[in-house]
Amino acid sequence: MAEQALVEVIGLGKAVDNGVQPLTILQDISFAVMPGETVAIVGASGSGKSTLLGLLAGLDVPTAGEVRIDGASLGTLDEDARAVLRGRLLGFVFQSFQLLPSLNALENVMLPLELAGARQAADTARGWLERVGLGHRLKHYPKHLSGGEQQRVALARAFAPDPRLVLADEPTGNLDAATGHQVIDLMFELNARQGTTLVLVTHDEEIAARCGRVLHIAAGRLSAD
Repeated sequence: MAEQALVEVIGLGKAVDNGVQPLTILQDISFAVMPGETVAIVGASGSGKSTLLGLLAGLDVPTAGEVRIDGASLGTLDEDARAVLRGRLLGFVFQSFQLLPSLNALENVMLPLELAGARQAADTARGWLERVGLGHRLKHYPKHLSGGEQQRVALARAFAPDPRLVLADEPTGNLDAATGHQVIDLMFELNARQGTTLVLVTHDEEIAARCGRVLHIAAGRLSAD
């Protein structure tokens, strides 16, 4: 029996009404991602790649087509059910880190574990922060961490619940080149160790080349791999 794709995108489209005429952001996007694959989505600013990632996560709703995650069609799920699926299957790494400022590093990593009902969330979170080199920063709040340290906390938060799929949106976009390289190295190392499926949005061709497959988006359309 053939292995099922973890991500299936079928004829996906997204348009928004700007008051004059619909603005097409994505048009007729189709591809599949198999378990364990690393896939980069590359395109210029405004090409629609971040919109596509939001649709894959069920954070946005398409105007055409379908997204299936682990066989479940997101279009058949209401907002609550999509949130449950995200909590069960997905981890996220954002350009702007998206750490909660009122929580320290340990609490930020614990949050998705607690929401998933994990036992010993504090121990698991502490272990992950040690893995990303922040065992000495557990009680520090985001405002007291450098950009690179905040993104390391975000990596720990993404991987700690042992997701099947990690979505990363320009994870080095707010970091200097040297720090960005360190964070990317760490992300690929963690991904390889966990055997996670990774879909990475980037404008950096060098980062994209580290993935097993590269998808190019231009003007809302997917070009050949």
